[in-house]
Amino acid sequence: MIKRILLSPWTALLTLAVVVGLRVTDGSFVESVRLRYFDQLITSQPARASDIHTVNIDEATLSKYGQYPFSRDIYAEIIQELYRRNAGLVLFNVLMPEPDRFGQDAKLARLMTQVPVVLPNAGDARTKNTPRVPGSVVIGGDPAGVIVTYPGIIANTAVLESAAAGVGIINTFPEIDGIVRRAPLIIAADGKLYPSLAMETLRVAAGDTTFQVKINENGVEKMRIPQFGPVATDSLGRIWIDWSVTSQAHSAVDLPADFKGSIIIVGVSARGLVNPVATARGEVWPQDLQAALLGTMIAQTNIERPDWADAGEIVALALLGIVSLFLTRWTYVGIGAGVVIIGSIVPLCGFAYSSSQWLVDATVPISGLVLVMLHAYGAKFMSEFLQKQQIKRQFGSYVNPTIVERLQRNPELIKLGGERRELSIVMTDLRGFTALGESFGNDVEGLTQIMNDYMTALSVPVLENDGTLIKFIGDASLHVHGAPLDDPNHAYTAVVTAQQMIAAIEDFNVGLAAQGRPPVGMGAGVNTGETLIGNIGAKTKFGYDVLGDSVSTAARLEGQTKAYGVLLIIGPNTYEQVRDRIFALELDCIAVKGKTVGLQIYAPLIMYPGAHGDYEMGRLEHDAMLQCYRDQKFDDAIMMCNNLTGEFDGQMDGYYTAWRDRCREMKLTKLSPNWDGTYVATSK
Repeated sequence: MIKRILLSPWTALLTLAVVVGLRVTDGSFVESVRLRYFDQLITSQPARASDIHTVNIDEATLSKYGQYPFSRDIYAEIIQELYRRNAGLVLFNVLMPEPDRFGQDAKLARLMTQVPVVLPNAGDARTKNTPRVPGSVVIGGDPAGVIVTYPGIIANTAVLESAAAGVGIINTFPEIDGIVRRAPLIIAADGKLYPSLAMETLRVAAGDTTFQVKINENGVEKMRIPQFGPVATDSLGRIWIDWSVTSQAHSAVDLPADFKGSIIIVGVSARGLVNPVATARGEVWPQDLQAALLGTMIAQTNIERPDWADAGEIVALALLGIVSLFLTRWTYVGIGAGVVIIGSIVPLCGFAYSSSQWLVDATVPISGLVLVMLHAYGAKFMSEFLQKQQIKRQFGSYVNPTIVERLQRNPELIKLGGERRELSIVMTDLRGFTALGESFGNDVEGLTQIMNDYMTALSVPVLENDGTLIKFIGDASLHVHGAPLDDPNHAYTAVVTAQQMIAAIEDFNVGLAAQGRPPVGMGAGVNTGETLIGNIGAKTKFGYDVLGDSVSTAARLEGQTKAYGVLLIIGPNTYEQVRDRIFALELDCIAVKGKTVGLQIYAPLIMYPGAHGDYEMGRLEHDAMLQCYRDQKFDDAIMMCNNLTGEFDGQMDGYYTAWRDRCREMKLTKLSPNWDGTYVATSK
């Protein structure tokens, strides 16, 4: 009972429960995999150019101006050159909390009163200088505790802070794996709200004096710059960065002639002066990050992780897992449905992002369902495997290994019924058993062992040629070709197998002679025709068997081998299918016992090397002899039998001896002038 429970596909519910539990607890590994999947969704979108430029203080700039940091009159020169080239607004992403060592702060501040420049601030563990507090309007609840908070702010020197058109926070907010995917648009410090650099840039560009924040019970609902419009954020006031929005990069010493009123972000990119930021797009310079964040806001790309996503993904995983387990009761339906379900998750999540910018996780549902399916079908496979092994143990000693393999593949075949197929039937019988039995006297065990060896010897060619041993009947055997394994050449295979069985018994006789035992022989009959094959018998006792006229005819053909002096006789259907590949001689037209219609019977011969031409000449004389017999010219037929003795390497000598006796018998029989040569057998 326990074994049956453990091998039930429904035990996969345990795997489903574990997967759902891992998703509910949402550990760091699960979260990091989900975030990387979101990276693929976001970065897979086609690039869109934005009207934002980044200007880099790079190695070429250092070569021109010398040691960094530059004197701030050089900063003023760079900013002035940008406006001379028609910049719309300059965001100078260089924090300057210390006075210029060259005393040029006043010159930079004076320029900043003439042209608008947005400067950065940074949230920190302490406050340095006096940060400028932009105007803000909070709608709803208290933002304390619901947005990113820092103890202090590092600001620029007072003269620069007051001269700037705006100041914004440049802090990023890395995820659990250290990758920056989202950035806060506001932070809190010392009870005040401070906008991000991108938010402040939009406020300055729009000409607004304040920014607005709406708070609900879950945190930040949205933000708004009056002249620009609302910006949707998560509850912490963060937005996802859309990396498909691209900016144009330039060196500070290699600028385009006309910026055409674009927003310009100046930053440092010279190696060793600033560290790049790890993002979903790889490592980028801080100014590139700010450009992407600003471009996301300007394009009003509203990438969001819906509030219902976590609960929805967990419920969907549980329901789809249960449905998939239910469908495993129909193996192929379950596999097909599982492939469809699992294969549709990624396209559906991709569609949710492309159409609504919803970030819906596909990794946990896919991996969870795959694990559940592997568990369910693994249990199902193991159950079926053990069942097949049981069948093999139970039937392996009784039936042909081919049948065992077929039952292993499809246990449902163990039921009553059969199918009609054209098969080739081979019936054999032992000759010389009486003399062999007498040689053993009362040693029944010894005789039994010899008979087992005999049956083993004749079964080897059958199995090697994929024949199916149906049964042993005393010292006789019955096997077929063409079922259950398909064999389009079953007639040819059957004849060759019968010949090999005869040869195997000759080898067997060598062993008998070594023991001082008399030799044995074997006769075989092969017939081809429609046959019923399958599990035949009573409901409580049945076996894999064959029924039909083709079977009884094969037995009759085997029974006639002694009368015709040959070891193997094949029927007309078999002959028609092998005549082009096996040399065979017609023996007679005989109505076997129980039949009223005659059938042509043939003896297939073994072709020895170099015998083909002689055999063909012998065939002509053989056919002529049969024609004399049918024309009732029995004396001529006897004479021709005498001439044919020794032909075909002696394989037909027994036949010619028996045929001479037949001709003498027929001479004494009163025959009709219209006799067609059919011989009516009176014995099996």
